[in-house]
Amino acid sequence: MSDQLPGNTTLPSDPSEIEALIQLASVTGTYKVEDFFRKPEKTAYQISPTGTHFSYKAPYERRQNIFVQPIHGQADPIQLTFETERDIAGYMWKNDDRIIYIKDSGGDENFSLFAVDVTGENLLELTPFENIRINIIDSLIDDPDHLIIGMNKNNPQLFEPYRIQIHTGEITQLAKNENPMEAISSWMTDHHGKLRIATRVVDGVNSVLMYREHEEEPFKDILKTNFKENITPLFFDFEQDHLVYVSSNLNRDKNIITQLDLNTGKETGHTIFEHGEVDVNAMSYSHKRKVPTTINYFTSKRQTHFLDRQRQELQATLEAKLPGYEVVLSSASRDEARYIVRTYSDRSLGAYYFYDTHTTELKKIVDVSPWIDENDMAPMQPIKYNARDGVTINAYLTLPTKHQEGQQIPFVINPHGGPWARDYWGYNPEIQLLASQGYGVLQMNFRGSVGYGRHFWELSFKQWGKTMQDDITDGVQHLIQQGYADDQRIAIYGASYGGYATLAGITFTPDLYACAIDYVGVSNLFTFMKTIPPYWEPYLDMMYEMVGHPEQDVALMTAASPALHIDQITTPLLVVQGANDPRVNIDESDQIVEALRARDVDVPYLVKYNEGHGFGNEENQFEFYKTMCGFLQKYLGV
Repeated sequence: MSDQLPGNTTLPSDPSEIEALIQLASVTGTYKVEDFFRKPEKTAYQISPTGTHFSYKAPYERRQNIFVQPIHGQADPIQLTFETERDIAGYMWKNDDRIIYIKDSGGDENFSLFAVDVTGENLLELTPFENIRINIIDSLIDDPDHLIIGMNKNNPQLFEPYRIQIHTGEITQLAKNENPMEAISSWMTDHHGKLRIATRVVDGVNSVLMYREHEEEPFKDILKTNFKENITPLFFDFEQDHLVYVSSNLNRDKNIITQLDLNTGKETGHTIFEHGEVDVNAMSYSHKRKVPTTINYFTSKRQTHFLDRQRQELQATLEAKLPGYEVVLSSASRDEARYIVRTYSDRSLGAYYFYDTHTTELKKIVDVSPWIDENDMAPMQPIKYNARDGVTINAYLTLPTKHQEGQQIPFVINPHGGPWARDYWGYNPEIQLLASQGYGVLQMNFRGSVGYGRHFWELSFKQWGKTMQDDITDGVQHLIQQGYADDQRIAIYGASYGGYATLAGITFTPDLYACAIDYVGVSNLFTFMKTIPPYWEPYLDMMYEMVGHPEQDVALMTAASPALHIDQITTPLLVVQGANDPRVNIDESDQIVEALRARDVDVPYLVKYNEGHGFGNEENQFEFYKTMCGFLQKYLGV
């Protein structure tokens, strides 16, 4: 990390002010903040390719590191990594003897790639370059010694494909991506690990799908679409090499699963699966048997459509053994005979199991959070309400377990980040902490949230602080009208875009909220556009259409920027920021705090200089959520 600290280091609150809020927190009863946010003792289980070993992440000096142990026998686990500054962000088995993993520095999201033997020996940084970021294009499951990654080594705006030798670190560049005006945004291989498909951005707002029959040939353009259209290649057909499975909304509102003929650039006309209410984007296959197996999608909860009887029977067997939970195959041996199974629900982090198809034995490995009794947690209820213009908004309502019918209680409104993302049903430690303290919580998938079709997404364009914010406000009114919420004790809290929505809420509806918490949120649309990461820059024209153009839409962006309407903010506000945030620069928080303090408004401001876009280190999470509880107690009470 640089010795130069970003942001204004004189702005963060005196530690005594944060401590005073922590002291106000009435975190009582069975559970403490630490119970909701402590790192699991063991999590992120995977199985080795031949199914003989487990790997998992576990704390070492408070940071999540990688461990390996045999599935059978009494051998002690071997610790492979010894990181003390930052959790291992992700990892995978490359072969039975070697594991690869990624990590960043201080939350800067510049992820580098490493490899280590399962004995803990021969640790090697595979991408030893400054300020780069990598992504995995193909793990090359049939090649034990190589993988293909994307890396922005030559230009921070552009990712190029490389084949990396995992034992030596030797890299071979597979193609070039040199023109930011026509940036290649994605690369895709076939089932033999050959780079066959790429997508490039042209004219700032259009995409061109490119294809080549053989890796030695140049790519040729086969289909041009506007960014509002979506055709995402998933994987090649196993029998006809010119066909690829895609998720597509071409000439329709919702994404469906179909196939694209790469020779003609046209869909085959055969719909494999579609859903009338939501997009369908994900499809899986059996690497061993070379057949498609499942299509996953989300309504209010996770749903699965089966394409393969064997896979369907396996799922039915597991769900019969684990009733009442979402059951997911999280890892498999290469022969697809042994699996790591993970359970999920809205009231616990679930457990990991080992399942052997030969013996049909299902054995619990570990509960992820055994210190939490799911019977003490609050259920998350899918609900719907209508926005003022008639648009249906899908949402999730969580009420404290001791809530009585007809009782009006304090509420925390929690809009999600993105904004082109969505909330899902499931266990959320933030929501359960708030519910444990007696607060109801409303999460809404406001217009622009993904998964509900193209029209619903496009309704959000240039609507920051406008109809997008109305959807949030209308959710608050729904709670009041339904008799859930005490209208004098409603808070708003969000991160990233949710942080923006928090600031917009107290700027444009100042009488609605008793207090607000802005976590790594955007405050000024103009400065936000100027400080985006370099790898977002090829997509700026799309951002201009979706958010606003800083020269052509001055009035619109000015009207939607809370920092430019500081005199309208009267609601008590807590601001929280990671100094190394690459997405929402610390200046977004600095300027709102500085402007409010210039009006003699005291704004508690918690900054961590070893964090980025959200806090990852558990001691920082503990401090933040204790501060949050104290702040809410001060202005809402329970």
